[in-house]
Amino acid sequence: MPTRADNLIRQKAMDYAVRIYHLNEYLLKQKKFTLADQVFRSGTSIGANISEAIKAESDADFVHKYNIALKEAEETLYWLELSHRVGLLEEKLFESLRNDCLELIKLGTSITLTMLRKIKENSTDKKL
Repeated sequence: MPTRADNLIRQKAMDYAVRIYHLNEYLLKQKKFTLADQVFRSGTSIGANISEAIKAESDADFVHKYNIALKEAEETLYWLELSHRVGLLEEKLFESLRNDCLELIKLGTSITLTMLRKIKENSTDKKL
């Protein structure tokens, strides 16, 4: 069953994906197809992997899916920074998208570490 934290991060990831969708539309209008595609794929994949984690087959699968989501978030940061450095994103929009992505990374990292502690505790309990 999904926890409150899972529901919170899933909603934040969905909201972020909507923002990335609109950024993609903007970049396509600027004829920046490659950057639009890259940031769209990684930025929307964050939430997709979190959704998969919520229905994971095991605790290890849960951690694995969250780690994929975290990798996608890091990739999104890269594409956002590149878009900013080449002049496609103004400072205010870049910082806003970057900060939202960093928040997803912090939440995802916290959830992942909590699950890893749970896995470790369960394996220790079994040894007793």
